[in-house]
Amino acid sequence: MYQPIPVIRNTKPAAKPAPDKPLGFGQLFTDHMFIMDYIDGQGWINPRIEPYAPICLEPSAMIFHYGQAIFEGLKAYRVADGSINLFRPRLNFERANVSNARMVIPQIDPDFCVYALKELIKVDQDWIPTAPGTSLYIRPFIIATDPFLGVRPSHTYKFMIIFSPSGAYYPQGLNPVNIYVENEYVRAVKGGTGFAKTPANYAASLIAQANAYASGYVQVLWLDGVHRKYVEEVGSMNVFFVINGKLVTPALNGSILPGITRRTVIELAKVLNIPVEERQVDIDELFAQAKAGEVSEVFGSGTAAVISPVGELKYNNETMMFNEGKIGQYSQMFYDFITAVQYGIKADEHGWIEKV
Repeated sequence: MYQPIPVIRNTKPAAKPAPDKPLGFGQLFTDHMFIMDYIDGQGWINPRIEPYAPICLEPSAMIFHYGQAIFEGLKAYRVADGSINLFRPRLNFERANVSNARMVIPQIDPDFCVYALKELIKVDQDWIPTAPGTSLYIRPFIIATDPFLGVRPSHTYKFMIIFSPSGAYYPQGLNPVNIYVENEYVRAVKGGTGFAKTPANYAASLIAQANAYASGYVQVLWLDGVHRKYVEEVGSMNVFFVINGKLVTPALNGSILPGITRRTVIELAKVLNIPVEERQVDIDELFAQAKAGEVSEVFGSGTAAVISPVGELKYNNETMMFNEGKIGQYSQMFYDFITAVQYGIKADEHGWIEKV
């Protein structure tokens, strides 16, 4: 049992969005945040809940100059009976420790982090939206705070959790998205930081993302950084292909983020006796199979969108449409199953849900 976390209440709470007002993603923030400090020799200390507000850092803080940071993303869901569900939250903090190890950031206690998260949710629970498809997006993160200009791991850090009431990640919701296959820039290589959830990975992806937008595409599909031919992941999602009745996804190789929704899809597919292959996916072979009618659908998986069907891929000067640009059978099934468990519509038979 952990000690109670001190709470300083926000005396000027923000106006909550109207229940019938459409919510974007990651644009609104709740009244409070969790903070915990790390000092070398003392460990993680001073956990507290404070009003959401700007944080004060030295201009020389190492996060600004060397990018030593990690983050996570998960959601809280309001259930019809008024209770609150979290979906596999401990896995997020376990993955945070994998990222921490790669970025030379001190380990956190996953159980305490789940406890702290639940305490923060209790304080800001009135912010959890109730409209269909909405949720409270949760962003834990750690930043290096030493005021020092020199390349070394920081001796001090801040761990924080903030909330954002949100709607669908993509404006088109579950409608299929069009994706551009990037073959000039690379996101990560084996031995780098691709498997860690660190801001640098996303900064490296922005130029390709901007080029995709300019060409009318919503997201980027990354190829491996060495051969430039093996599919890795989409900018904010892992990716799945249904090929000859098998569910195929790129194998985790050190440059792909081990997604929690990805893991859930694979576990669920095995329960449903759907054949699953985790392997290298050659982009040229994929297009050849698609032309032969062997690729029935493509979809991405991630916390933000849950499941995002892919209607079209563009690679070099070729464009390939899947399932006539419509939502596929597997995309719909996985989305319906996972979200039904998250929102308490379907019984949790897998131990995925934690109540607040």
